[in-house]
Amino acid sequence: MPSEIELKFELSPDVVESLLNSAVLGEPDQTVDQVSTYFDTPEHMLFANGFTLRLRRTNKGLIQTVKAAPESGSPFARAEWEVPVREERPQLDHSNPLVNEFGSDLSVGPIFRVEVERRVWTLVEAGSEVEVALDQGDIISGERRALVRELELELKDGDPAALFSLARRLAGNAAFRFGILSKAERGFALTAAQMHVHKAQLVDLTRSQRTSTAFQAIAAACFRQFRLNEDILLGRPNAEALHQARVALRRLRSAFTVFKPLLTGEEPPRLKEELKWLASLLGEARNLDVILGKDWDDASMEQLQSAREAAYAAAAEALRSERAMGLMLDLNEWLQCGDYLRDPATEELRAMPAPDFAEEALDRLRRRMKKHGKAMADADDRHRHEVRKDAKKLRYAAEFFGPLFNDRRASRRHKRFIAAMEQLQDHLGELNDLATRDHVLERHGLADAEERQGDKDDLIEQAQAALDDVIDLKRFWR
Repeated sequence: MPSEIELKFELSPDVVESLLNSAVLGEPDQTVDQVSTYFDTPEHMLFANGFTLRLRRTNKGLIQTVKAAPESGSPFARAEWEVPVREERPQLDHSNPLVNEFGSDLSVGPIFRVEVERRVWTLVEAGSEVEVALDQGDIISGERRALVRELELELKDGDPAALFSLARRLAGNAAFRFGILSKAERGFALTAAQMHVHKAQLVDLTRSQRTSTAFQAIAAACFRQFRLNEDILLGRPNAEALHQARVALRRLRSAFTVFKPLLTGEEPPRLKEELKWLASLLGEARNLDVILGKDWDDASMEQLQSAREAAYAAAAEALRSERAMGLMLDLNEWLQCGDYLRDPATEELRAMPAPDFAEEALDRLRRRMKKHGKAMADADDRHRHEVRKDAKKLRYAAEFFGPLFNDRRASRRHKRFIAAMEQLQDHLGELNDLATRDHVLERHGLADAEERQGDKDDLIEQAQAALDDVIDLKRFWR
């Protein structure tokens, strides 16, 4: 099947103006008006199964395009099929992959349309041919509209690294923000209720997958979850979106830890530290969200709410910073083109079947948590915090690798394992809230504020019992 490899960026008006005046681009090779109509069944069956179907009219005629979900391990590569058509309705015959997938009685209708002005340039970057497209317009579904202001870099021939090289030259001093949603995803979102938070989704791993592509798929899923919640935070901030943005960053850093033997070179530690920096800038707002959920007097509540507003403003400023947006570009370039994918020293490890690597990693993380989790009542807060981090890494790894162990027995064990890990994390989280509470209050001049809180000894006892329950469970990966 043909495949397209592209980068997509969301642009602000000033960046659009800068691009149009850029010496890198010059005058466009062509400017066209495009009207694309997306089709699906009334239940959106195609979209639910990872396919989109559109008819696009330009000054060159009418083109039908079918696209499949991004390939595992890369959010930038998608299978696509294009054919010219004569009528303003989909051509569904046996040359169409949708008929092969869903049957010849497939019936579809228009769902939404996309109207844009597209400027197109064809450039050569580091010996590779790249098509640059700047789209401005609207996605329209009934009375609802969403603004389109996107830059797409599509590799026509050559090395995918050329896409990142060109993106950096085009960005200049104005960092780009990755567009993680396709126009199709944005269009279908217009037809549904507005999302206020995005939780982690199952990573599509298969038992035939290599360890290196499993890592890329997991990292890409974490990045996507972060970007989806970041968009919410920058538009309509709420506590759950902030929490899930931090969860996505923690999951990504955990993936770096789980796959550490594979990730050679100086770039992985640097990226992990930068991700830690970004998560820490969101942490103060999260701490205040947790504290505000407790029982406070009116004066303390007002002061905490004011501090929370300031913390959210600081978090938004950090997310909009060139450092944060540059980190996202660095991360994705390394994931797709980094030297770790070609290091002779890890060639055998990269090619290892993902289930074999997963078994070793899960055993290692379980042993570590069991060792550190003994006698928590006799440990200090710092040590219990380390146990909490061990538990998070084990839970995230269990979620990452769950699809690799999907027979009936393993699925039952996996469900019980995740439920027990959630219980453990809840207890360890409450202990961590108690440990950090006084430091947060002191920073905001509320060291003497009073709040009813749970008994620490009881929480430690509950956490120890939950940890012991996890260790006693049968492993789903064996």
